[in-house]
Amino acid sequence: MNTMHSHSVPEPRFSASYGHGWEQIKKHFLVLLLLVIFLGIADSPASLARESDRDQTLLTPILHLLSLAYGFLILPVFNYGGDLLFVKAIRDQKLEIETVIQGFRNNYVHIILAHLITTALIILGFLFLIIPGIILACRLAFVSYLVMDKGLEPVAAIEKSWEMTRGHGLRIFGMGLAAVPLFCAGLLFFIVGAVVAVMWVKAAFASLYYAIDARQQWENDPYIVRE
Repeated sequence: MNTMHSHSVPEPRFSASYGHGWEQIKKHFLVLLLLVIFLGIADSPASLARESDRDQTLLTPILHLLSLAYGFLILPVFNYGGDLLFVKAIRDQKLEIETVIQGFRNNYVHIILAHLITTALIILGFLFLIIPGIILACRLAFVSYLVMDKGLEPVAAIEKSWEMTRGHGLRIFGMGLAAVPLFCAGLLFFIVGAVVAVMWVKAAFASLYYAIDARQQWENDPYIVRE
């Protein structure tokens, strides 16, 4: 018989997600700090190419092409692997930093397709008066977790994320809005504060995913006993 301790799982609420996320950050601070720094460095090639618009040269089109390829074929693997590491931290599972690159070995195609489809849907949503884009961004917030954590194929992950986030859309939107002042406050403490703010936001979203996933397991598995 499976036993799941309800006291170890946060409530699927705004404050509980940020609260639980903060507690888990303190337990796994060094690994998560290194992870966020790595993700920031991994994003820098795409950022540099975007900034190259200021100084147009003959190499600018090539840089944009390379940046586009990198942003769609390599960077998603790092980001999806990072999301999985945050979920593992929230669950108090063993953290291995190489998890951030495991997508290159295991489910690379699923990651790339999931990223492409999700990005395309959100962009299309924003083209239709912005609000549909916001709704799609909120309802598809769990796609990366589901691809990495559950091994779902892209379309199945999108459908599952839509189902899991039903009734939580406004909460996810609020958590996203809260990330802005958190990051701004972090900037007051220079780079370290900003990095910690990013860690906190990522941990909060992973906590919400964990909470909703755990409760769905309780509802669907009669052999899980809540203590």
